[in-house]
Amino acid sequence: MPRRNLARLYKDEFAGYSLAKFQQDLLAGLTVAAVALPLALAFGVASGASAAAGLVTAILAGLIIGALAGAPFQISGPTGAMSAVLIVLVQRYGLEGIWMAGLLSGVVLLIIGLLRLGRFIAFIPAPVISGFTSGIALIIFIGQIDNFLGIKTPGTETAAQKFLGYFQGGFTPDFHTLILGLVVIGTMVLWPAKWNARFPASLLGIILATLLNWTLHWSAPMIGAIPQTLLLQDRLNFANIPWSHLSEFIAPTLTITALGAVESLLCGAVGSNMTGVRLQANQELIGQGIGNMLIPFFGGVPATAAIARSSVGIKSGGQTRLVSIIHAVGLLLSMFLLTPFMERIPLAALAGVLMVTAVRMNEWDAITFIFGKRFKTDMIAFSITMLATIVLDLTQAILIGSFLAGAVFLNKIASIDIEVQEVDTDRLKQRGIETTGQCKHVRVAFLTGPLFFAATGQFNEAFQNLTDTHALILSMRGVSLVDTAGIEAIHRLHERLHKQGGTLMFAGVHDNARQMMERGGLVKHIGEENFFWSSDQAIVEAEKRGCKFC
Repeated sequence: MPRRNLARLYKDEFAGYSLAKFQQDLLAGLTVAAVALPLALAFGVASGASAAAGLVTAILAGLIIGALAGAPFQISGPTGAMSAVLIVLVQRYGLEGIWMAGLLSGVVLLIIGLLRLGRFIAFIPAPVISGFTSGIALIIFIGQIDNFLGIKTPGTETAAQKFLGYFQGGFTPDFHTLILGLVVIGTMVLWPAKWNARFPASLLGIILATLLNWTLHWSAPMIGAIPQTLLLQDRLNFANIPWSHLSEFIAPTLTITALGAVESLLCGAVGSNMTGVRLQANQELIGQGIGNMLIPFFGGVPATAAIARSSVGIKSGGQTRLVSIIHAVGLLLSMFLLTPFMERIPLAALAGVLMVTAVRMNEWDAITFIFGKRFKTDMIAFSITMLATIVLDLTQAILIGSFLAGAVFLNKIASIDIEVQEVDTDRLKQRGIETTGQCKHVRVAFLTGPLFFAATGQFNEAFQNLTDTHALILSMRGVSLVDTAGIEAIHRLHERLHKQGGTLMFAGVHDNARQMMERGGLVKHIGEENFFWSSDQAIVEAEKRGCKFC
């Protein structure tokens, strides 16, 4: 199935491919490479690994994941969100923690894609994703304060502890690194957007900061040696896999898996809106899985689809997944041609890039909408998730945010509206429906909303008093969902009516609800003759049968 899907994607993507389209892909790929180069170096350092690890990750992700991606516009590599997770892993387990969690998350992503479960990733509520993204942005920003100020403060378990530690003093900022960081920030903020499309502001800022540090002979800390190879000396191999401690990597693996899947599919959603090309979610997860299984054996860090790079590729006129491959080749060439320059890049310059990136990665439109419209439950879900992200472990943050949003969602949909009415014979006559008008014990209950476990309390309460009802018609056109608890509630209602000689009828039952009722044996137990298309039909039939009760 995955092979056929990928073959079909390639067939559709390259149908009518021409030299003109290749030229567009070439230009877009080189443009993306210029944008990705400073980000790859910065995110490699921010992950707790090295600039070389970030560069290797970007190259391999561009080649492997780009070739297997679920859409032509997806471009993967190291990202800010992922680096915020990885820095914690490095502090706890060293580089082996990054590699092992990356490998295992790749396996899980591959399984999710093969089992075609990609759509379930979309079930994480938007306020939780926004809160998690903002929390990660804060982690990235706080994590770069040391490099920005040219200081070294003790490591901490959480970003909140790190941030509070700066208020205790005991350090002296380096004036030179501060200036270098501000040069990059100023360039990225002031560089016009229309010029940014031709020459990335982040790359220009790094060039200016590097030249300034070099010409003035400042001693600001630099990236250092970058090996001119894709196979780094520090990498995962089967000999150093900690087989006896695999259980320790379950939580970080789940975090990286969730983050990688969500970020990749969000990137796909953005790209789909920009191009009109639909992302094949399961194929995308297969590509992400295979890529992240292989990258650790080269010394790279976990990768995911990157919205910024993918957007640049689209805006630059990219047509196919060759954009991702060309961008990877461009980065590979830079590894061999630009290494002497890259090794002199000050860490403060990368800190400036990451700080601006952290501010921009917040979903400001979504945040403004949630807080501007005062959606209280979404505001709470966003705030708690963001705070949990910087105060607690990232895995706990996702679980807490998802649980909170799920509880809020259940509270919203748990309300089922039930309106019980006496039969209005005059209204029926106006519509041309003749009734005897003799039976006064027929009632119609109009149900709107899902009849599931959280709504059965309201359902039971609505029908507490049925002593004078001998025919109750449940109009269920507004009920699209019935679960086993709902079936049990209906069954108990039927038994109560049956004991007092009454009848339970149904009108306008939705197909989904009808199938569930059939599976639960309710249709057979109550009888097919008690199911009608409309409540009017049920009323007429109830009068024919029920006048003996009147």
